Amino acid sequence: MTQDEALAILKTGANVFLTGEPGSGKTHTINQYVAYLRSCGIEPSITASTGIAATHIGGYTIHSWSGIGVRRDITKYDIDRISQNRNVVRRVGNARILIIDEVSMLSARTLGMVEAVCREIRRNQQPFGGLQIILVGDFFQLPPIVSREISGNNKIIDVARDENTKFAYRSRAWETLNPIVCYLSEQHRQEDAIFLEFLSAMRQATIVESHKQLLRTRYSPEPKNGITQLYSHNADVNAINDAELAKLAGKTKTFEMESHGSEVLVAALKRGCLSPEILLLKVGARVMFTKNDIATHRYVNGTLGTVSGFLDSTGSPQTDTGYPIVKTNAGRTIYAELDEWRIEDGGRVLARIIQIPLRLAWAITVHKSQGMSLDAAHMDLSDTFEYGQGYVALSRVRTLAGLSLAGLNQRALEVHPEILEKDTAFRNASEMARETFGKIPAQELRTMHANFLRVCGGLPAASHVAQTGKPGAGRAVSNSKPKVSTYEATRDLVVQKLSLKDMAKRRGLTAGTIIEHLEKLAERKQIDPVHDLAHIDRDPDRFEEMRKAFATSYKKDKSMPLSPARAILGEGYSYDELRLARLFMQI
Repeated sequence: MTQDEALAILKTGANVFLTGEPGSGKTHTINQYVAYLRSCGIEPSITASTGIAATHIGGYTIHSWSGIGVRRDITKYDIDRISQNRNVVRRVGNARILIIDEVSMLSARTLGMVEAVCREIRRNQQPFGGLQIILVGDFFQLPPIVSREISGNNKIIDVARDENTKFAYRSRAWETLNPIVCYLSEQHRQEDAIFLEFLSAMRQATIVESHKQLLRTRYSPEPKNGITQLYSHNADVNAINDAELAKLAGKTKTFEMESHGSEVLVAALKRGCLSPEILLLKVGARVMFTKNDIATHRYVNGTLGTVSGFLDSTGSPQTDTGYPIVKTNAGRTIYAELDEWRIEDGGRVLARIIQIPLRLAWAITVHKSQGMSLDAAHMDLSDTFEYGQGYVALSRVRTLAGLSLAGLNQRALEVHPEILEKDTAFRNASEMARETFGKIPAQELRTMHANFLRVCGGLPAASHVAQTGKPGAGRAVSNSKPKVSTYEATRDLVVQKLSLKDMAKRRGLTAGTIIEHLEKLAERKQIDPVHDLAHIDRDPDRFEEMRKAFATSYKKDKSMPLSPARAILGEGYSYDELRLARLFMQI
């Protein structure tokens, strides 16, 4: 199934399991759907099975969103307690569409608990309380860790045929939901046909001697200088990173994470954050960015580079003080500022952590590499202990030439036999769905899309309606760029002279997200902040203080980093306030 075909099915409001090989475009398809929904005035609930995945997509963990937390099982008492949490009730009750990413790492029991909470809070006995559910993931990748402890006799739900199953598709919640399978078949990551064929053989358990010989050509006992290393165990990764850092001359610079808000939610953020609580760096340290730079798009999660120096509070390059200067593998220089990981609800920040979005990256675990795409990597898979680890590690690199292999055991080449069998069923179900929806006339399909929007309280976007064709018709579902529509929706509110608070309320977004939109609109010359945003209130005294701080930290490349300015001003000035002020100053 193509991305366009899957997107057309999603727009009907059908419950969907979106799957496919690494690089097939699962995340891209979801981003397209989210942009479409937002352009129609609908804000989907975006969640993931792990904190790492949630950080990638800018959403909640499903555990936090649903209020189940770290529970292994759920009772009537638990349901009652969760139903008294106003934030959870508002989130779940107001939702229309729920996206759960990396569902392969979600246990059957957990999915069942989420489903029970949704039915109870929404007072609706349909699966998940009548929400459109979109499950995204690839079961060939890493499975969840399942505890075999079972709580007492008062548990409320029989979540799976096998209480201790690892796989979400074996839950009763999945069975009753019965999602349409959209198995993406196009490949957009790997650029090497031979390597792609090898990865496909791994998925089909058809590895032969010629495939093993192919891997032998990539054996190398030691990594090349600067190449990222992947290992199965944290101990190996930590030992390598600590040893490599110790080899470097010069002083160590320490960055300690700040945290604010609920202790429980802060702890969840820390577990999902790839940056450590105590980050130790030196000039020459090999590092990886751990977060997407949404505002200015200078880096993404997984961008690799080397620390070339540090800045002091005035922005002057130093060798042992201030924030790190990173030279990327692509040759760009990036000033790494403090960034935030936060949990929000209704525009209110419930918890946040603040840290430099970096981690040492001479080595990383296979687990933390899931979702990355690397030009090159050196890996030792001789201690692989879990089905899927080898496949995840090997599929991180785009080409065979980018692979360096120090060791390999038999388990690294194996996929879970149950998943192998289930994959055939998924592929067959996807093909049936493609044929079924392919027979629906284009006009009828457009009507289905419009009807679902109305049910969700949205308004059809003319561009999307006009450009939507029947699956398989060879036309793009939408020619618009995913993010343009949501930016333009914000621009329409700017033209109406709405305040920042009112724009956020009207769009159902946070003030910080609206500021990101304004930055992008200004970058594209679609608004002139001096004139178009003149109506937005700002304290003249605080604005002047921020102007002075930015002037002090102003750089030769005309950039105005936030962190040096905030270091001068102190915590009394928020990052959002600084970003808005910078927006006026740069134009």
